[in-house]
Amino acid sequence: MASLLTRTKSIDRLMADSGASGESGLKRTLGAWSLVGLGIGAIIGAGLFVRTAAAIAERAGPSVTLAFIVAGIGCAFAGLCYAEFASMIPIAGSAYTYSYTTMGELVAWIIGWDLVLEYAVGAATVAIAWSQYLNNLLGILGVSPVPYQWSHSAFEVSASGVHGLMNLPAVFILGVLSLVLVRGTQESALLNGIIVITKVCIVLMVIAIGWGFIVPANHVPYIPEPSTFTTAQGVTHAYGGIMGVLGAAGVVFFAYIGFDAVSTAAQEAKNPSRDMPIGILGSLVICTILYVLFAHVLSGVASVEFFRGAGGEASVAKAIETYFIGYGWLAKFVTVAILAGFSSVILVMLLGQSRVFYSMSRDGLVPKIFSDTHPKYRTPWKSNLLFFCFTSLFAGFLPDSIVGEMTSIGTLFAFILVCIGILILRSKRPELERAFRVPAVNIVAPLGVITCGAMIYGLGWTNWVRLAVWLAIGLVIYFAYSQKHSLLNKG
Repeated sequence: MASLLTRTKSIDRLMADSGASGESGLKRTLGAWSLVGLGIGAIIGAGLFVRTAAAIAERAGPSVTLAFIVAGIGCAFAGLCYAEFASMIPIAGSAYTYSYTTMGELVAWIIGWDLVLEYAVGAATVAIAWSQYLNNLLGILGVSPVPYQWSHSAFEVSASGVHGLMNLPAVFILGVLSLVLVRGTQESALLNGIIVITKVCIVLMVIAIGWGFIVPANHVPYIPEPSTFTTAQGVTHAYGGIMGVLGAAGVVFFAYIGFDAVSTAAQEAKNPSRDMPIGILGSLVICTILYVLFAHVLSGVASVEFFRGAGGEASVAKAIETYFIGYGWLAKFVTVAILAGFSSVILVMLLGQSRVFYSMSRDGLVPKIFSDTHPKYRTPWKSNLLFFCFTSLFAGFLPDSIVGEMTSIGTLFAFILVCIGILILRSKRPELERAFRVPAVNIVAPLGVITCGAMIYGLGWTNWVRLAVWLAIGLVIYFAYSQKHSLLNKG
């Protein structure tokens, strides 16, 4: 049984197969600063504009700035490990493929199942945020917003006592973008560049303009005394103190999801050993500085009570409307730009999820339906439609606080396994060619495990239980189906 659970895919065979399918032989065209730009574009997204307010209100108050620093450090350690994997195994499938070649099929399955939390549940989280900013835009335009009961989950209740039923706008945007993926999409470099510039401009404008509206009293005390806070859903979190900062780090970690896009470009870097550390660490340092300044302004212009009440949804736009006197136009611009940015993030997350399950289906670990392609569009259309149904359940019937934290804890768990995998591969296959090697790997990889583990600890027992239940469901599926249908099992 042990050999069945730890059987691995041969790296040599994997590379040979990738060569046959055209996945290798990538042209080295990216310099260090190109990688930094790629990282900034991938990192700045939905998490900053949504989860920051939740971290302020429920976990850390103004010390949310420290939480961004902790989360950035954890990403740096994991990112370096990702880069070494990507330089050795430039194959589709991300951490799933890396784990299959190092730690065995069972761990690979756990990673693949865990990535559903990062991509599919992450897409649901952003869809809920999209719904919030849509209602805010409708209000700005003088149009009646979607009624509360049809734009919120059954776990949410308005200040006037209206109970939510289902978040229809979130389900709508997931449906539209799933159909786009079925039809097939080819990203435009020009459009992507415009979106990246717009996102960075939003952050810089909020920092520059908002700095003059900071109320120093909102930053006192900077680290609140340890206490507890109970959400509207009845979940109690540690607030203030060290546990508050660690919990907030786990919450705002969502804002860093996507940074591993830099590591996937290792085979296209001109000088990987020099450019990869600059690309990963450079983009993380720049984004962390922007995040800290943004969070400092946001927590300074409005009180914690504001984010626990009226500013809990569409928080950035609401803060601008309420406290940036004379800048009503900025709220409109930010809302429209964020809606467009959210749409692209959802599209990429749904695309990433279908790609991971496509790889798993090709390995026999999930049914063939996930790798069936459309006869005309050549896209995994059945997989896209199935994941639309799945993500709709999360987006339509759960609040963003639950799905957002599930996404963070799932991704943190995947990062821990990647850090462990690098240590295993250094021991088992030291002879493999590595275009990039993690510096001081015996220090960096364990620190990655410790930092990500600390953030998981800070997220609290409710999220541990959710992760454990999710993994238990995955193990049942593995032993009931995947183990027997695995291509490795069939030789």
